[in-house]
Amino acid sequence: MHLLEPRAQSSRKMRWLAPVYAILLTLITGALLFTALHKNPFHALYMFFIAPLTTSYGWSELLVKASPQILIAQGLAVGFRARVYNIGAEGQLIMGAIFGGGVAIMTDGSTSHWILPMMVIAGAVGGALWGALAAWLKTQFNAEETLTTLMLTYIATLLMAYMVNGPWRDPSGQNFPQSIMFSDTATFPILLEGSRVNVSVFITLAVVVVFWVFISKSFLAYQIEVSGQAPAAARYAGFSQKKSIWLGLCLSGLTAGLAGVGEVAGPVGQLNLNISPGYGFSAIIVAWLGRLHPVGMVLAGFLMALIYLGGEAAQVSLQLPSAMTGLFQGMLLIFLLAADAFINNRFRRRKRAARFA
Repeated sequence: MHLLEPRAQSSRKMRWLAPVYAILLTLITGALLFTALHKNPFHALYMFFIAPLTTSYGWSELLVKASPQILIAQGLAVGFRARVYNIGAEGQLIMGAIFGGGVAIMTDGSTSHWILPMMVIAGAVGGALWGALAAWLKTQFNAEETLTTLMLTYIATLLMAYMVNGPWRDPSGQNFPQSIMFSDTATFPILLEGSRVNVSVFITLAVVVVFWVFISKSFLAYQIEVSGQAPAAARYAGFSQKKSIWLGLCLSGLTAGLAGVGEVAGPVGQLNLNISPGYGFSAIIVAWLGRLHPVGMVLAGFLMALIYLGGEAAQVSLQLPSAMTGLFQGMLLIFLLAADAFINNRFRRRKRAARFA
């Protein structure tokens, strides 16, 4: 028996307030969790969410961690609007890093100014191709994109492991699975001295503006929206669902690939197995928490970055495991989905006659 039934019309106001409720419930549950772990909940929450922002370096790290998540979420949102659920952005990020990093490795020693732009283009192409592969499987064989994109993530991870353990392994790296460190011409210049913030943040800023214009002004975005919200109406109007699938997966792959280049040509500076702490997965939460709106995803990206920073601070100051970061992210997503469920549905009241039947 179904306990929920769809509402005739969901509240637009409640839809925008849902992220706020999800954040509050996450904080309350987190406080209870810290209490169960015999930690002062107020001190723990302070160390998790406030302490990382008490220094200028903390703010710079917030920007470093928020930028790739915001970038990936922008692309994911296009697909989500068309009900194309790409959950393999992590794999597309890795492929972007491999393509972009490959350019840096093959041109090592050169001082040409075209290397870094070529890395950016290669990374975008690599991520888009990985997304296009899922789109091809979807349109040709009706393969579920949630499964194919996730499986492609494992393939990308294994490919990265092969490259940094094999042909691209640093001969001076003491057998660690990593490539050579990229030269200055293959890395983004530092924007703020004494921090890891680099000029790749301008790519994220440009993508946010482009996607805001695309979503709010273009007829193509309208077609995507209709294809996702009302497939039958879209078919009647002649809108191509296949186009929405290809566009959604390729664009999300493109932005994830750019994020991959931003990591290996930025804070990481080389290819290794730890180029991302899971930005491709956390960007999914960023997209939903930001209500698929370009500006909303910027705010959500900073919140998710703060959780990453808080998790690292909690490991040092409270001796808590690194899994605490994933736990907070998971709670945030669960509460958000639960809030959306009750916005779109209501409890089905059992009829008196049914109870006595």
